[in-house]
Amino acid sequence: MPIPIPRAPVMLRLLALVCSVLIAVAAPLAVSSAPQPSASSADLAMTLEPVTSPAGANSAEPAMIAERGRAILSWLELDGTHRSLKFAERNASGWTEARTAASGDDFMVNSSDMPSIRRLADDSLVAAWLRTDGPDPEAYTLQLSWSKDDGRTWSGPIKPHHDRVQTQHGFASLFQVPSAGLGVVWLDGRAINPDAPEGAGNMALRAATFDAIGNQLKEVVVDARVCECCPTAAARTADGIIVAYRNRAAGEIRDIYVTRFVSGRWTQPVAVHHDGWMIHGCPVNGPAIAAQDRDVAVAWFTAKGGTGRTFVAFSRDGGRTFAPPVRVDDAGSLGRVGVEMLRDGSAAITWVESNEQRSSFLARRVDRTGRRGPAVRIGESSGTRIPRVARNADELLFAWTETENRVQHVRTARAIVH
Repeated sequence: MPIPIPRAPVMLRLLALVCSVLIAVAAPLAVSSAPQPSASSADLAMTLEPVTSPAGANSAEPAMIAERGRAILSWLELDGTHRSLKFAERNASGWTEARTAASGDDFMVNSSDMPSIRRLADDSLVAAWLRTDGPDPEAYTLQLSWSKDDGRTWSGPIKPHHDRVQTQHGFASLFQVPSAGLGVVWLDGRAINPDAPEGAGNMALRAATFDAIGNQLKEVVVDARVCECCPTAAARTADGIIVAYRNRAAGEIRDIYVTRFVSGRWTQPVAVHHDGWMIHGCPVNGPAIAAQDRDVAVAWFTAKGGTGRTFVAFSRDGGRTFAPPVRVDDAGSLGRVGVEMLRDGSAAITWVESNEQRSSFLARRVDRTGRRGPAVRIGESSGTRIPRVARNADELLFAWTETENRVQHVRTARAIVH
């Protein structure tokens, strides 16, 4: 049987509806005078190659993380009501055989809030997924589990949050803590009164760190008021960890911000660019971030002015400051972005477009001067699902969910880049 498109929690559905109404009446976007070249650059072109996916039928919600020359693809598979978090690793022969990290009948499944698996510096694996927490669809917990034997066995799951409030704990990003173990950031709704009017209360961005053997060291608030349901993203620079997320400022301005984890502390969040997108609801459309040494690229979606657009901005100082943004799409975007830095300092950005009632997954390279390569169509994107991109040495990997004959399947492809 096919994996059904999961019903988003009530708040997500209501906020997305509010978003669709407000986009039509939003004011024009005041974008800085970034270079917007119309001519494509041949040296920024990408040639796509299909790659046999390790995922079986009835698979969806891919996530992909690559670091130190090792890429891991994870996804969900469904057997009746039973869900399994599976993964495969990329090697010289292709994807390895799939293994199972976690399974159960109590997974909270959401097309915008996917589980993930990453490898840490000591070669241990960490899996993160969501578990329902009572009858309220808004209530779920973030689960973490470790494997020390390449995914053959896994520790019992633990939660990085300890508030005991039945509320949202999700949209997590995992990262390697410098000279230590695991770091994780997530959106945490413990300060939101479930009986309050829609939009009242503050969703927070929280973070936790763990030592090399999985003992939790600390849990802190990074930003006390953020957008309620936009995915987060994290990357490692030469100066430390940087996290990107959608903020929620006074007047319901929801622009993209970054914060850096330096010497064990989170810096004051700063805007990547002041789009000034005012919207009374979460667009369920978060940023993507990638880094190489002190070069950082952040990609994001905005719909100020009534047209959805995807932008990328570059930093040369580890994310302290960013150059003016460069528009990535040509005629309009649904967002759901991804980004990866390449060896030459350019970035590969992915996004989703809608054309004739079909959603397409596209990619293009953009360099720091604003030169853009030709857009490449990778495949069709099912529903509101988020495609993925990751760089594995000189291989740029793509993953997305396609539906054929009402059966969903995670597909993969690659492009060779230098």
